[in-house]
Amino acid sequence: MVLSVPNTRSVRRKSNSVSASVPKTATTSTDKLRELLNANRRGRGLGIYAVCSANRFVLEAAMLQARADRSLLLIEATSNQVNQFGGYTGQTPEQFVEFVHTIAAEMKFPLKQIILGGDHLGPHVWRNESGAAAMEKAKQMVRAYVHAGFCKIHLDASMACADDQVGSNRALVDEVVSARAAELCEAAERSHREMADTASPPLYVVGTEVPVPAERLPAHTPPK
Repeated sequence: MVLSVPNTRSVRRKSNSVSASVPKTATTSTDKLRELLNANRRGRGLGIYAVCSANRFVLEAAMLQARADRSLLLIEATSNQVNQFGGYTGQTPEQFVEFVHTIAAEMKFPLKQIILGGDHLGPHVWRNESGAAAMEKAKQMVRAYVHAGFCKIHLDASMACADDQVGSNRALVDEVVSARAAELCEAAERSHREMADTASPPLYVVGTEVPVPAERLPAHTPPK
């Protein structure tokens, strides 16, 4: 199930708690996100922010805020931060989850209020390699994220790899982006099928929310 699409954003208003949109019947992280989205689409001014950080102090502050708000806490990691090779944090998806859970235990913050998300998961980290090689590593990464317990999965295959044919704007054609996103989605679904029946199924954000990085554009082409 697709959770949202590119350029679709929900902002939590101060007068509403995110948790108010989650009924007692919502038991898994997937249920909670789905009910939040459904409430938003029914016209309620509800949403959820993502804390994309591997900094202990940031995560502690986020837990304190979520506790005060009595809200869900969405913590995300990017493909650069956390991947099967460690990323720039030196953490695999499984290690990042353990890191978050350790902080939550120290803060006495309930794990049932935490939702984990993977941001911009795709071949971007390995864009200097061939498309085939980069995609193989990207699929391994997506599987690792799902297997570690991340349930909000943002699939982003929009950045060109070393051997991709692109236009002057360095953008991939939609057909290639879509086909690669489908491959990544299948990798995520396959990983989930290998897990226990009680594991939260992934929900997806598909696409990119940013233009091609400016440094990858010709000098005469302003970013749009």
